[in-house]
Formats: sequence, structure tokens, C-alpha cells
Amino acid sequence: MELINIENVKKVYNSGEISVNALRGINLKINEGEFLVIAGESGSGKTTLLNIIGTLDVPTEGTISLNGEEISKKTTEELSELRLNKLGFIFQAYNLIPVLTAMENIEFTMMLKGIPESVRREKALTVMNELGIGELANKRPNEMSGGQQQRVAVARAIVNDPLIVLADEPTANLDSKSGENLLDLMQKMNREKNITFIFSSHDNKVMNRASRLITLTDGLIVSEK
Repeated sequence: MELINIENVKKVYNSGEISVNALRGINLKINEGEFLVIAGESGSGKTTLLNIIGTLDVPTEGTISLNGEEISKKTTEELSELRLNKLGFIFQAYNLIPVLTAMENIEFTMMLKGIPESVRREKALTVMNELGIGELANKRPNEMSGGQQQRVAVARAIVNDPLIVLADEPTANLDSKSGENLLDLMQKMNREKNITFIFSSHDNKVMNRASRLITLTDGLIVSEK
């Protein structure tokens, strides 16, 4: 089932008299349940494309539709609701809130949705146990390894049962073993919960797991397999 339709998406960044064509006309359809990797060297446009799919940036030209609805026609408030309810994000630098425990970080988006504390606490603990990090519940980020922090970030991304999880270079700051373990967890969530995962990465470990691999060069799709 088609989930995302990207049509002729272009992105130009302007700085004074300088213009950078980050995306030069992307056409891509993404189906529900994919484990899709967008690959490419630094500057290829892969993170820009991921950010546009995740509504963190807007295209200069072209359209993106989610479940048949054109995202560009949504208001700022509607986009915030979309991110909160339908999308999960995993970042290279984890982006955990330093003063909160692992449990509180995972609960944070549920708190924004107004979910009662008892309900969100139970749900967060369930997800932590599914990911094998229940023992980290009361630890703060500075008390965790990089691999543990990224697992907490995965738990935060999936706790709201999103349609899509967008992961920007999620293994970049992890050693090889931690990276493989993280990918095992994400593939498990992909299989068991049918969450669509979309990665931007140039890590072979990530690319080798892809159900479909899209390669970008200079803002264009140059291969797909």
C-alpha cells in the first residue's frame, strides 16, 4: 500500500547571492512497511530529503503526499499534529533531554499529547522492556553509553505507534556491535509493528539491511535497488 508519494521535489537554499540546489527533482513512492535507506555521500541531499519527508523542512518546488493528502497544504498546526501523531524521529546525536531520565524522555511526546501519567508510564515501560532497556528507566543520558542512549531514542520514536520512523544517520556515533544491535531492534519493530522506517545513511551496515536502497548524488536519485 502506497504511503508516501514524492513528486518533482526540489530544494534550493539561498545565502545572499549564492544558491545551493540541494534537491534537483526527486520522484519517489514509498510503501507501508518498507525498511528504506536513502544513501549518498555528504552533500548528496539525503538529509534534506529526510527532513522534507518529516515536515522539518519544506520543498522549494514539488509535492509530498501522505496517505493521499498533500502535506504542503497543511497548516503549521496541522503539521505539528502530524509529527506528534504519525511520525517518529531518531537523530544521529540522540537528542535526549539531559535533565530527564530515560523513562521521562520516552514519556515526553505522550505528555505533549495530554496522555495521563499512569497510562504513559505503563506504555513507556512496555516499550523499554520490548527493547531490552528496562533497567535504564531512571538513568539520565550522561549515565548511559551511546548505544543505550540511541535505544532510548528508538523507544521514544516508536512509543506513540507512528506510521513512519525517520532516522538520520542513527549508527554514526556507535561502534560496530552497538550499530548492529540497534538495527536488529529496528528491524524487529518493522516486522512486528509494521512501522515504516526511512533512513538517511552512508553506513554499509544500514544499507545492507535495506528492503530498498535509494542512492542520491548531487540532489538526484542515481540508483535504486
